[in-house]
Amino acid sequence: MTREMTEFELLEELEPVVETNLNRHLTIAKDWYPHDYVPWDEARNFSAMGGVDWDAEQSSLDDAGMAAMVTNLLTEDNLPSYHREIAENFSLDGAWGTWVGRWTAEENRHAIVMRDYLIVTRGVDPIALERARMEHMSTGFTSATDGGVLPGVSYVTFQELATRVSHRNTGKACGDPIADRMLQRVAIDENLHMVFYRNLAAAALDLQPNRMMRVLVDVLRGFQMPGVGMPHFRRNAVIIAKAGIYDPRSHLDEVIRPVLQFWRIFDRTDFAGPGEQARDDLAAFITDLEAKARRFEEHRERMLAREAAGRQATG
Repeated sequence: MTREMTEFELLEELEPVVETNLNRHLTIAKDWYPHDYVPWDEARNFSAMGGVDWDAEQSSLDDAGMAAMVTNLLTEDNLPSYHREIAENFSLDGAWGTWVGRWTAEENRHAIVMRDYLIVTRGVDPIALERARMEHMSTGFTSATDGGVLPGVSYVTFQELATRVSHRNTGKACGDPIADRMLQRVAIDENLHMVFYRNLAAAALDLQPNRMMRVLVDVLRGFQMPGVGMPHFRRNAVIIAKAGIYDPRSHLDEVIRPVLQFWRIFDRTDFAGPGEQARDDLAAFITDLEAKARRFEEHRERMLAREAAGRQATG
């Protein structure tokens, strides 16, 4: 059985992989500018500048679009916490540090462009949004996983892909081609970040297969989106799931399964003992998630049918 490496050894062994994937990322990633994705000609002053303050009738977003946009933006706002997390789990030296800085700079553009869009289009109440930002960032974010390289790269692989799916579906749900274009651009970034972490985790699996397998089970069992601590997160998550923007089926079929397939988790022959047991535990976990996804879909169908019948009865 492979000896478990120390954190220092893992950082050293994985640094060439970080450097390779950093160079790949810098070659593929295209520069873009938040101001190019905002309809500035729709902007109006608020009362402090002699204009009119926000009113709900000014927003073109429905409940689902508003909940998704606010949730996604507040998630991006908490970037200082995420920077701290990955800096503590990884390193600020060498290629590791270069990646942490680059990732942080790219992620910051997402909050910039989304906030500018929402304020200019008056999509949400800017005062409520700012209060929620203050509360969420003051609370911060701490990963539910144990610290270290392996839990770190495992969690962010799934989290970046989940965020990509959420942004992409939010853009479609807004019913605005400008929002759709903007969030499609953001989703491209998130996908490139996911690929970086997914490749790094694949190398970690080759180095420490049994240990990584145990880590993956723990990460997926305890997985929570980074916005979990924000104001009204549970309520907004229900609205978002009901609209099909991000729900248990999305999480299983568009996030978990593609990543596990890329890593060939159920085809590998290098697990032994605890690693084999962890893979069996993961298979049982996925079976349970499948059942939960089906139950949620059935519940949503019944709920939507009742709502449609209610509208017909009163219509």
